[in-house]
Amino acid sequence: MVLETQSINSGYIPQHKIKTNFLDYYEEFVKVNSRKGNRSLACSLSAFKDFLKRDSFSALDITENLCEQFRNYLLDNLSGETLMKAYCSNYEVKKAAIFSLYTGLRWCDVAELDWQALKEKTIVITQEKTIVPLEIPLHPIAKEILGQRVKGKVFHLPTQDGANKVLGNWVLSAGIDKHITWHCLRHSISVLLQDKGTDAATVAGMLGHTTTKYVHKTYQRYKVSSAQEAINRLPT
Repeated sequence: MVLETQSINSGYIPQHKIKTNFLDYYEEFVKVNSRKGNRSLACSLSAFKDFLKRDSFSALDITENLCEQFRNYLLDNLSGETLMKAYCSNYEVKKAAIFSLYTGLRWCDVAELDWQALKEKTIVITQEKTIVPLEIPLHPIAKEILGQRVKGKVFHLPTQDGANKVLGNWVLSAGIDKHITWHCLRHSISVLLQDKGTDAATVAGMLGHTTTKYVHKTYQRYKVSSAQEAINRLPT
C-alpha cells in the first residue's frame, strides 16, 4: 500500500504489480524472508492458496474485503482442532495417533495393544521395550476413540514405516510444515503435561520410564492418583 501511494503520479510501477500472478510474488517473498524454525510465512502461503482455490491471482484483486475474508478463513480453520479435522488416508492410524497423544504409548505398544489391557478407567500393559508393567489413566477423548469393546487388537495398523508415512501426510494436510513421526506424539504429551505443572515423577511414570532422568534429575514416587489428575488436565 505504501509503494502504491508513493507511485501515484510517477512513472514507478511497484514490483508486485509487475508480476502477473500475485502467488509468484508471494512465493518469492516467503523464500527470501523465511527464517529457520519459523514456519509462519510458509504456512500463510499454503493457507492463502487453500483459501483462493486457484493457481493464478492478480495483485489488483487484493482488496480490504478479500483480506477480511482471508482473516475469517484463518480463524475458522486454523484452530487447535485443525489436526483432528484434517483428512487422513488411514482412519485406524488417525485413531491410534490421537490415542497415543492422550496416553504417551510407544508405537510398539499401541500397535500390539489388546482389548484385554483396557480396563474401565485405565490401560494396564507390560511395555515391550522395558518389560516393565505400566498403568495409565484414560482421558475421555481416549475412551471415545476406543468405541465398542471387541476381541483382539484395539487398532488394525500397517507397518511402522507405513504408519509414519500416513502420519506425515496427515499433518501436512493440516498445514503443519514439520517432520513428524510417532515418537513426536509421545514427546507432545510429555510437554503438555509439564506445561500444566505435572511433577517429573508423574510424567516419567506415565511414559513408562524406570527413572526420571529423562524428565527431571530428582526422583519422586509415581502414583496412579496423580496420573489421573494429570490426564484430566489435558486439553479436550
